Amino acid sequence: MTMALKKILFVCTGNTCRSSMAEAIARDLLQQGGRDREVIILSAGTSAWEGMPASPEAVQVMAEAGLDLSQHRANVLTEEMVREADLILTMTGRHLDRVVQLCPAAAEKAFTLTGYAATGEAKDIPDPIGCSVEEYRRCAVDLREAIRAALERFLDSGGMR
Repeated sequence: MTMALKKILFVCTGNTCRSSMAEAIARDLLQQGGRDREVIILSAGTSAWEGMPASPEAVQVMAEAGLDLSQHRANVLTEEMVREADLILTMTGRHLDRVVQLCPAAAEKAFTLTGYAATGEAKDIPDPIGCSVEEYRRCAVDLREAIRAALERFLDSGGMR
């Protein structure tokens, strides 16, 4: 009997910075933990331009961490994506509102990333677009910490059974 794969969807605005980095980081953490065959990681943006590449700064910062974001292309958030995901993690409360507006039934499986991770105070992950590479590095550190905690909660909560 094969276990059905679970899907985690990361959501931000343009899907070229935060959620694309979150997708790469989550895949890396799952691979490091030997659980990458259990979970599909996706990302999308509430106002994405379909097919846009990840920002050069996001690509650079992920490359510094040994992760390749050069082939990433932005996806527009759709109702189907929301319906199919087992867990939806947004970068801000505004993104969370948009997810629930798109699919009200998703309210029970959608959370802000920091709220779900409970890595202290639930706060928005600031958008680094237009900022320095250093700001992207800070964002990546915040993402990694929150994603690690979120994956532990999801994987240990029976989300994988």
